[in-house]
Amino acid sequence: MKNDFFKYQAQTTPHPLAMEIKYAKGSYIYDTNNKAYLDFVAGVSACSLGHAHPKVVDAIKAQVDNYMHVMVYGEYIQQPAVELTKLLAKHLPDHITSTYLVNSGTEAIEGSIKLARRYTNRSEIIAAKNAYHGNTLGSLSLMDFEERKKPFYPLIPDIKHIEFNLEIDLLKITENTAAVILETIQGGAGFIEPKYDYLLKVQQRCKKVGAVFILDEIQPGIGRTGQVFGFNHYNVLPDIVVTGKGLGGGMPIGAFSASKQMMDTLSDQPELGHITTFGGNPVIAAAALATLKEITTSNIMAEALKKEQLIRQHLQHKHIKEIRGRGLMLAALTENPELTNQVILMAQAQGLILFWLLFEPKAIRITPPLTISNEEIIEGCRIITTILDKL
Repeated sequence: MKNDFFKYQAQTTPHPLAMEIKYAKGSYIYDTNNKAYLDFVAGVSACSLGHAHPKVVDAIKAQVDNYMHVMVYGEYIQQPAVELTKLLAKHLPDHITSTYLVNSGTEAIEGSIKLARRYTNRSEIIAAKNAYHGNTLGSLSLMDFEERKKPFYPLIPDIKHIEFNLEIDLLKITENTAAVILETIQGGAGFIEPKYDYLLKVQQRCKKVGAVFILDEIQPGIGRTGQVFGFNHYNVLPDIVVTGKGLGGGMPIGAFSASKQMMDTLSDQPELGHITTFGGNPVIAAAALATLKEITTSNIMAEALKKEQLIRQHLQHKHIKEIRGRGLMLAALTENPELTNQVILMAQAQGLILFWLLFEPKAIRITPPLTISNEEIIEGCRIITTILDKL
């Protein structure tokens, strides 16, 4: 299978990890030799409830028995999608009542850009330096990393950048700005949290000049930081909320949510302002609904904050200089990128899955399933610190 993987399946890098997967359950992934790997990454924050959570699996099976894809998005009334968007509205700010379901986080970002431009009749989009919002052409345009952007020029125009957490840069937000789009917690940059009411100040500036304020909750959202949405920690009310990853419980999904008034601008002049064949797919929506119900009706979010403290307690080591993030969205920074690479690769050999962050080469990603046990956390931390002792 490995030969066929390299021969027939397109690769994202010249050096994928190339682990051959047999099955996954709970906090573990098993390879074709039946070796168990404790998962500290959760599919890059996507498997909120771990692998093959029974409530998610049951929801998928029940929906498959009823119907799968029947019509392009928005034409037929399908119960899983309606219930999912209704439950999202219950947990979003009061003014945000309408959700457009799509296939991935990056498509949701694309939709939010289109919505902001359509609603404001402006074109300028402001994003943060070291931001990552996805890799399709519009989402890529929001990035300021020229090395990644240049091979795909020309990208969409009228994109400007501000420094995250730098208040003086907010003056760049003007009456020409259609939208400011920020990650609530910067992911690829190293899990950097907003400070000194930064997001609130962005919100106030956007309101003053009539710009739309978009928060990317693709990673921090859906319980990962101990709240349904990461922005709940920061006393802020965005105009558009973008979700993905953990919402699907391991299935592919994205969503962007806004007021009904704003969202309706995508349905007229022109009609079909955004259209997607498989967005709102009933099987995916059923999985997402089961995931969101479990996260919002159990003690999972409160436990995420306790588990954060457990990780911080058991990852105290001279080679770990800082642990950034909140809840179970954490990054442990070592002294240098070489050390981080060694830890991640040696951990896999010892049955622990870790991963990198996009723009912070010293960071070890720690984003386990929200359902991970205390014992599994302690064991994973033990593996990391044992490796660091040897290095």
